Amino acid sequence: MTATRPPHSAAPETAPTVHGGAAIVAVRRLFTAQSADWMLVLGTTIFLVLLGLVMVLSSSFVQSGKGDGDFFGIFLRQGLFALMGIPLMLLVSQLPAVFWRRWARNAVLLGLGLQLLVFVPGIGWGYGGNQNWINIGGVSAQPSEFLKLALVVWLATVLAPRADAFTDWRSVAMPALPVSAVAIGLVLLGQDLGTVTIMASIVLAALFFAGAPMRHLLGLVAVGVGGAVLFALSGASRSDRISAWLNGCTPEQLEDVCWQPMHGMWALGSGGVFGVGLGNSALKWSWLPHAESDYIFAIVGEELGLIGAMLVLILFAVLAVGMIRLMRAHTDPFRRIATGAVLVWIVGQAFVNVAVVLGMLPVLGVPLPLMSAGGTALVATLIAIGVVLSLARDVRPGLRA
Repeated sequence: MTATRPPHSAAPETAPTVHGGAAIVAVRRLFTAQSADWMLVLGTTIFLVLLGLVMVLSSSFVQSGKGDGDFFGIFLRQGLFALMGIPLMLLVSQLPAVFWRRWARNAVLLGLGLQLLVFVPGIGWGYGGNQNWINIGGVSAQPSEFLKLALVVWLATVLAPRADAFTDWRSVAMPALPVSAVAIGLVLLGQDLGTVTIMASIVLAALFFAGAPMRHLLGLVAVGVGGAVLFALSGASRSDRISAWLNGCTPEQLEDVCWQPMHGMWALGSGGVFGVGLGNSALKWSWLPHAESDYIFAIVGEELGLIGAMLVLILFAVLAVGMIRLMRAHTDPFRRIATGAVLVWIVGQAFVNVAVVLGMLPVLGVPLPLMSAGGTALVATLIAIGVVLSLARDVRPGLRA
């Protein structure tokens, strides 16, 4: 006897139309067939952003409420930038490497033009002695963050053709250093020594991963350190911070240049191993300036303790390992240089921020990437990671962009 399928179980000849099917397919294409290292970088980045949002909410509601009474204002702004930045990162990760080569020069010219706007009356504005922001139509931004990204792509483009073939100082310097010097000089003119330090690190990293001779790199480091020292000592506020860092605080400095680093150390010390509990920080109650931005790591240590602080450090270490493994898979110099420069930018800046909070460096005003409050920095950093992911898609041995 032959079994007969019941009429109600018969499969339809045509599948029903599913709304949003194209979007589902696009998402599947984004995440499928990617390497474990690619997913590691993406996952760690998103985790750091989410942890940062939690800590921004915890550390900012006091300061936010003192302004217009909106206790969630800073958190909501940061959340909005995260909602913009993560999709932008995923969108950028789909672009081919040739796109970055093609637009590198335009990107650096645009970045320099935006940085010039900080000196235009009515558009540029400063804070804490740094003239490094613009405000157009009520929207404020920090152009130097996007200038970092443009510098990464441009340096990779001009250095890739001569990678591992530098012969003398001229081959190292031209054309990378003149444009880099202009970019760094514009930021330095705005008195932002912290951002200058990170940009100089990006330039040195690009040259290193391009294969520039070590003796030339050490010469550039010596010149850079000498210039930084002279600049730091040229201003009373900067020289006082360095003096307090080297020699300890005098009684007159306790309520001035030593206030922030001193209370940052108190926050870290009061957290112990397990912390005082999420949301229970005492130092964020107007005792620690910029608790939600430059000193958010201190609040992490206070509320989540040594375990929370170590978790943040481990996450940045995992991000570094993921980027290093992606970089090692590249045979194309352009991809290698750009990935290495972004790695040094993000992980190096995280090291500088943590070192400042721990008192290992003087106060530089450098935020913790992906975690500190600051929309421009968050979006620019996420786009930079998107560039790294885009350069790592569909990499095969011997592939060149």
